[in-house]
Amino acid sequence: MTRHDMTVTRRLFLKTTAAAGGGLMLGGFVPGLTPAASAAGVFEPNVWLKVTADGKARIMLSMLEMGQGVMTAMPMLLAEELDVDWNNVTTEWVGADARYGNPGFGGAQTTAGSNSTRGMWKILREAGATARVMLVSAAAKDWGVAESACTTDKGVVIHQASGRRATYASLVDKAAALPVPKNVPLKDPKSFTLLGKDVPRLDIPEKVNGQAGFGVDVKLPGLLVARVVRCPVFGGKVASFNADKAKAVPGVKHVVQIASGVAVVADGYWAASNGVKALQITWDEGPLASLTSADITKKYAELAQKPGVAARKDGDFDAAFAKGAKTIERVFEAPYLAHACMEPMNCTANVTASRCDVYLPTQSQTVTQQVAMAVSGLPQNQVFVHPTYMGGGFGRRGEGDFVADAVETSKKVGAPVKVMWSREDDIQHDYYRPVTYVRMWAALDASGSPTAWQQRIVQSSLMKKLNPDSLKQMGGVDPISVEGAATLPYNIPNLRVEYTEADPGVPYGFWRSVGSSVNGYVTEAFIDEMATAAGKDPYEFRRTLLAKHPRHRAVLDMTAEKANWKTPAPQGRARGIAVHECFGSIIGLACEVSVTNGNVRVHRNICVVDCGWVVHPDTIKAQMEGGLVYGLTAALRGEITINKGRVVQNHFGDYQPLRHPEMPQTEVFIMPSVEAPGGIGEPSTAAMAGALVNAVYAATGKRIYSLPIKPAVLRGGTA
Repeated sequence: MTRHDMTVTRRLFLKTTAAAGGGLMLGGFVPGLTPAASAAGVFEPNVWLKVTADGKARIMLSMLEMGQGVMTAMPMLLAEELDVDWNNVTTEWVGADARYGNPGFGGAQTTAGSNSTRGMWKILREAGATARVMLVSAAAKDWGVAESACTTDKGVVIHQASGRRATYASLVDKAAALPVPKNVPLKDPKSFTLLGKDVPRLDIPEKVNGQAGFGVDVKLPGLLVARVVRCPVFGGKVASFNADKAKAVPGVKHVVQIASGVAVVADGYWAASNGVKALQITWDEGPLASLTSADITKKYAELAQKPGVAARKDGDFDAAFAKGAKTIERVFEAPYLAHACMEPMNCTANVTASRCDVYLPTQSQTVTQQVAMAVSGLPQNQVFVHPTYMGGGFGRRGEGDFVADAVETSKKVGAPVKVMWSREDDIQHDYYRPVTYVRMWAALDASGSPTAWQQRIVQSSLMKKLNPDSLKQMGGVDPISVEGAATLPYNIPNLRVEYTEADPGVPYGFWRSVGSSVNGYVTEAFIDEMATAAGKDPYEFRRTLLAKHPRHRAVLDMTAEKANWKTPAPQGRARGIAVHECFGSIIGLACEVSVTNGNVRVHRNICVVDCGWVVHPDTIKAQMEGGLVYGLTAALRGEITINKGRVVQNHFGDYQPLRHPEMPQTEVFIMPSVEAPGGIGEPSTAAMAGALVNAVYAATGKRIYSLPIKPAVLRGGTA
């Protein structure tokens, strides 16, 4: 592609494994616990924390805030072990710095894959505990008492026997002079005062009072604003352009060709947009100029006729299927999907001969820095990343294309430049959730018990996108594409999951819940159809098959209980149910719908989540709600189609989000658990479509095999 396909290098792949959501984890790197030299009046036992003489605890944030709550959850982990007053906690985002890496991404600074808490919980707790031990040691030494005789409470060290008290603020210099201990004990969860509680979120006040700084808000002296004109056809490039009329637009300062197209640079967004309209440009549309969605579907259907590479193989599917008393064969399809972040892509860069500063809403400081280095030609120690709040991410902001645009444009015009995307740019030049074609087979015995299951997935390889050699290294299976399928928890003795790679040339990337965004739908829709074929209740059918997975079964049971599953739905409504595991969490979902003249209305969602050990309950509930809305929008309306090599949709008029009045009543229940923390940002998105189509079947008797749900299909067509 001639546009900047700047995601990650092979070297970065080895560090990140999944730049923007989901996937494999590589361990071996434990960042941030190296002692740092403390200045006078500052106690800095590690890179994560500074306790100052005013009593404030400043906590460094490497995981970035896009609405998912990490700006609160990450400090909670450290503050709990530090035992500091929550009102004295402040935060600071860090740029690209390997000391702040996430071990869940091999040490890269990447906020994705529902992996912030999963990757950082132990490191941040240890950082806080280390500081607390040192502050206690400083006080005990000063008082001449045993450390074991001292306790702490909200930023104060206390010697109960004598009644002496010392604030952390008064101890910073003394603590800073002590050696940093290793292997400090962590609190017993029974003594937690912050973790598991609904403390006030730290990002909300700034967002309410308007002080929050997003990428679009960045201002620099002499800042110019650019719009980039890209070829509408994927893989196309600039043939020629005439900049005269664009340069004649008041406010336009420069028109320059860059790798992804032509940048119109002006003193403001309006002038740049008018310059874009006036620009005369001719495109070499390249080999994809005639590509259509129908072409892609046809090719995928052909690929699905042949066996793929086995991602899981239990028993002998072929023999069991041949003996089945009842057999089912189905095809499921899922379309390309755009991320459609509320804040369109943007990046501000200021490139000089000796320095490159990048200001942006990003999901990866590591990716941003590496892309900026590649484009600017400057070494790592001269490239600085300045993160901002994100107006949504969903995987899109882990890419590097908008970074490359800004860095290259700034370098060419010799001034700081903010590249701003329009909504149309954002929809038509995304890295889309891959289109997917799935063939399914199942067999049941005479009693209705499932004996065989096969799933054949045709999809572009997200691992190959990160590293061209990944499929070869992994035996031809993309673990991200089969996520949620190869890990199917149902007890079916003969089970095979296959993967076939396909790449029609449309840019694709990580989209919220990634492989599970398709597999959660397909597996739960298919298991529901098997229950019908067996003549059994969908809940009871699942429950029997989950006998070997007590956590899944417990989530399913609570979902059925809270949804009053055994009680008939209100008149005119019907329910569907689903259970799915991804990103270390298990989601149960019951969906209550009505269907009128083919139009689906979701009235109620009952969501149960077992995400292991709970950090911040309110964030969990908010993320479950947000993920359900995202998944519901996709299932009812989400579809990116290709015609003549380009995206047909271009704004919220034809790629519609769910509107406020359409939001269903949503109830979230958190299962008590002592398991390691799971992810919360993505799992509910994966569960939504499966529960929805099952409810639609219960209401209409029609199975949905292709998303989004089309009213015409429910009015009498075929799915």
